[in-house]
Amino acid sequence: MSEADSDETDVRRAVVLDYLAHGLSDDGRPQYEKSPAGYALGIEDFQLYQVAFDEDERLTIGSDVVVEPPAERSIVTKCQRVEYDDLSSGAQSELEYVVQDLVEENEQRFVDFYNDAQPITLRLHQLNLLPGIGKKLRNGILDERKRKPFESFDELSERVSGLHDPDSVLVERILEELQDDDLKYQTFVGQQDQ
Repeated sequence: MSEADSDETDVRRAVVLDYLAHGLSDDGRPQYEKSPAGYALGIEDFQLYQVAFDEDERLTIGSDVVVEPPAERSIVTKCQRVEYDDLSSGAQSELEYVVQDLVEENEQRFVDFYNDAQPITLRLHQLNLLPGIGKKLRNGILDERKRKPFESFDELSERVSGLHDPDSVLVERILEELQDDDLKYQTFVGQQDQ
């Protein structure tokens, strides 16, 4: 059974952002002791990982691998969480494309964010955390979702005047959360989907 066939709810999967066939450059061991390594992005919680891969596997950027729990791994031999600044330049450059793909592939999950977003405080709403969403746009989204829940990004764009790329807005927020670990509110990164 391949890692893609595993369907356990407690299994955490990630997408490979960079594959380094000759190991990490800062690994001081001799070349023959290094295993292939790379970086990956968690599919559900957008956590960043540094991973070591089985030497017999050849992966490409965009490959889907299991990172947790260790007993479920077949391609990944070691895994640890890292911050954005720890990523290789190749992984950093792929990040936006992989996040965009994940948002598109899981459209309903992210449309549901627009349907279910709640106030954080009396003065701040989850929708206001999204880049470019101010009071007017937020109120437009809230008014429209009261009438009928949104079913797609296209429908969001059609029904909410001024919200042209609801998926791109989410991608921008996710990237912001990944790159700035000092943000007060994390809406997507580190939030394991239940």
